[in-house]
Amino acid sequence: MSVALRVLDDGAWVSVNDERRVSVSELWRVAGGSTPVCACACADFVVEGFTDVGVNGRTVTADVYGQCIRCGTDASVRAVPVGRVVDGEFRSLAAEAVRFSGGGLGAPATSQRLPVPGSVGED
Repeated sequence: MSVALRVLDDGAWVSVNDERRVSVSELWRVAGGSTPVCACACADFVVEGFTDVGVNGRTVTADVYGQCIRCGTDASVRAVPVGRVVDGEFRSLAAEAVRFSGGGLGAPATSQRLPVPGSVGED
């Protein structure tokens, strides 16, 4: 089954199968990866816009720009995971997921964990 992916409304939304599913103004935890956001071990990254969307296996990724609210660094980051396709359906990532540029996902380190025990980044 194919899934249609697009960026809508001048970069404000990621559309999956003609439904707005991921929006700007979200706070994401982005660490390391192929294009680090900033010098922070795990950036608290406010998404200001999407420039492209794609897939890496089952993982839906987006090229984004925004700012780390820990240190104030503005950045453009490629291929940040926004969700997964499972059995032909899109599933958004859990808010507490740690995302890595280049399409990687991970659970928060003990020092970064939020009050959601046992999460591995998927709803």
